[in-house]
Amino acid sequence: MCRQVFGFRLAMIALAAPGALLNAAPGLGTRLVGAAVVITFMASYALFRDWERFGPLLLRHPTLLAVDTLFTSLLLISAGPDTTLAYVSVCTPLLAGIVYGYRGAAVFASAQSLILLLAYAINRDAQAGSGLAEKLLLPGLCVITGALGSSLRNLMLRFGTATQALTTIQARLAVTEAVSAERARLAREMHDSVAKTLHGVALAAEGLAASSASASMDPARIRQQAELVARSARRAAAESRELLADLRRESDPDQATDIASELAARIEDFATRTGMRAAYVSMGEAPAPPVPPAVARQLLTITEEAMENAHRHANATRVDVRAGVQGDVLHLTVQDDGQGLPTDTSSEHLRRSGHFGLIGMAERAASIGARMHLGKGSHSRGTEVRLELPLAALTTTKATT
Repeated sequence: MCRQVFGFRLAMIALAAPGALLNAAPGLGTRLVGAAVVITFMASYALFRDWERFGPLLLRHPTLLAVDTLFTSLLLISAGPDTTLAYVSVCTPLLAGIVYGYRGAAVFASAQSLILLLAYAINRDAQAGSGLAEKLLLPGLCVITGALGSSLRNLMLRFGTATQALTTIQARLAVTEAVSAERARLAREMHDSVAKTLHGVALAAEGLAASSASASMDPARIRQQAELVARSARRAAAESRELLADLRRESDPDQATDIASELAARIEDFATRTGMRAAYVSMGEAPAPPVPPAVARQLLTITEEAMENAHRHANATRVDVRAGVQGDVLHLTVQDDGQGLPTDTSSEHLRRSGHFGLIGMAERAASIGARMHLGKGSHSRGTEVRLELPLAALTTTKATT
């Protein structure tokens, strides 16, 4: 706003400067008017071009605007109040109101009105051609523009306060969303890692207790079950440490993970722990490629969650896991021969009933840019979880991990 005011002043000074120089008295008068033209024009140009730099200086020192008003009055008296310089006089109270508030507007409006009345008193041509109403018009405009500048200042200050409050609210909302996202992430990790492992420990411990209480105890069987309990307990402890360390196991993005071998190892461990038949099969045009640790973590967790659901909820007897590349997409499927999903299954129904496993799987897939499909697939029974991950997403994830 202030820059526009100075731009208008520049135009008015340029238009009125020739008339002021012609009407000035020869000698000292011409030199004073010429100096006033140069000073006011250069000051207005500097503030117009570099308001961010010189504006704070004008804000701290109102005497600078008073000096500018003095030089402008020399031009006004020399050129006459009926020239375009009169509009420069009107701009001064407007600028004072914007920069200094109502007190500054009152001071400069009063001073500029007196200067205009003095110019009318000195200039006889203006006296003869103007009535009282015309002489009071410009002083009245000074008062009006001063009040307008003060109102604009208050409006801009209120707008700035409202903008700051809005920015604060947006920042708080962003923090709240970040906290909610982190809570959801930790809930998924707790559900899909530590809770599942502890459930396996409990099942293995129950099997060990039943074997030890049997009349025909088999030392080899008991030893095998004890080793399974110990292995599961160590895994739960490792997962707990990982979670407490903010899940930063994949800190080295350059160390890719062989997803095929990891899947085979997890499936073998699942079959040993649960007694279900489980197999891994490579499919597609090419085997599954090594992937960044961040992607591998999500793919493995989704696979384990799907297998656990088949074991605990679907009454399945077999789980088949397939992975491979078709075209430019990495495919991963987990198929069981269980009873399948209820017909009314939906994300909202799962949330209300407290089953967050499938919801967490979908969120994990979305976090790495994969699409997850859930249903029967091409089979007559059971449930198929199918992931489709574009290979281009692997490069992006590696670059941003």
